[in-house]
Amino acid sequence: MRLAQLLLMTLVLLAGAGSRAETGVSDKEIIVGQFAAMSGPAAQLGQRLNVGIQAYFKSVNEQGGVNGRTLRLLTRDDGYEPDKAVAAVKGLIEQDQVFALVGSVGTPTGLAALPVFTAAKVPMVGMFTGAQGLREPFNRYVFHVRSSYFDETERIVQHLTTLGVKKIAVFYQNDAYGKAGLEGMMRALTKRQLKPAGTATVERNTVDVAAALNTLLPAQPEAVVQIGAYKACAEFIKQARARGYGGQFFNVSFVGSKALADELGPAGMGVVISQVVPFPYIPSSPVVREYQQRMKESGQTEFDFSSMEGFLIGKVFVEGVRRAGKNLTRDALITALESMKDVNLGGFEINYSPRDHSGSKYTDLTIIGRDGRFVR
Repeated sequence: MRLAQLLLMTLVLLAGAGSRAETGVSDKEIIVGQFAAMSGPAAQLGQRLNVGIQAYFKSVNEQGGVNGRTLRLLTRDDGYEPDKAVAAVKGLIEQDQVFALVGSVGTPTGLAALPVFTAAKVPMVGMFTGAQGLREPFNRYVFHVRSSYFDETERIVQHLTTLGVKKIAVFYQNDAYGKAGLEGMMRALTKRQLKPAGTATVERNTVDVAAALNTLLPAQPEAVVQIGAYKACAEFIKQARARGYGGQFFNVSFVGSKALADELGPAGMGVVISQVVPFPYIPSSPVVREYQQRMKESGQTEFDFSSMEGFLIGKVFVEGVRRAGKNLTRDALITALESMKDVNLGGFEINYSPRDHSGSKYTDLTIIGRDGRFVR
């Protein structure tokens, strides 16, 4: 009799262990975390990325969720500061018990948080950065949705040199993000046997650009490529124009296109920005039409590149969860995402494999036109 009871207890314990849910996953819900700048000079980036993710999650939840589970996004503000990003990620993983992470903002914050979520074996989908330091060496837990800064700077330099512009200066943020963009510029220029006409920096979360202006303007560059956040880049452009500079300005996508246009006002006309997502203002592809519809349904009447990227991040994450099936675990999500080869999301293609989580190579160039409107 005692042997039979022991066997029964063992079977019960094994059954309980086999059905134990993954952290952040219940029968009805999946808890997802986001650490991003929701305050400070880069706040509009995190806020708009969040809007896009939430718009897609809302549409999925209204249709019954994914494999019977709804999605709940918890966001912690890191103010675009590395130490705060570490605290935010630890809070999401240890206190909020999230299943996975989506939509972080920034290179310095991403690099600081990377060891934390990697050690916890928590997948991260869609980092709002193109830095190579978050792509190499390969990390099993990071899945990128956007192309790299190498891709963006190559596109910018290719465009400029095709037009015969070779005297190109670089204004960059003095941190891991700015240096990643500078490295991309150096690679693209060196490929064409060129050197920058000058380089100058600005500190993160500041708009003190006087020294940079005094360094770059005397060099009389034909174009200035900016690797920074929108407030500092806007301040540099406005002061340069006020001092009579008539050259071209180019920015990489992280600047925050709409935020930059808003900061610049009339001074923004003619500024070029590279993009890593489809043009969100004209419904010329299925994914943009879907984005606009879902944004309107969630009460959002303004479209922009950052929320478009958030929408795509949400879409990629949900597709991974769907493919992982009912028995959702972190390992199952990783395997499912790695099965997404040549997946067309309606005009935006994603490619993952067990050894490549780059995601996309999409790049485009846009110009700020009249009244802050964007043209291609």
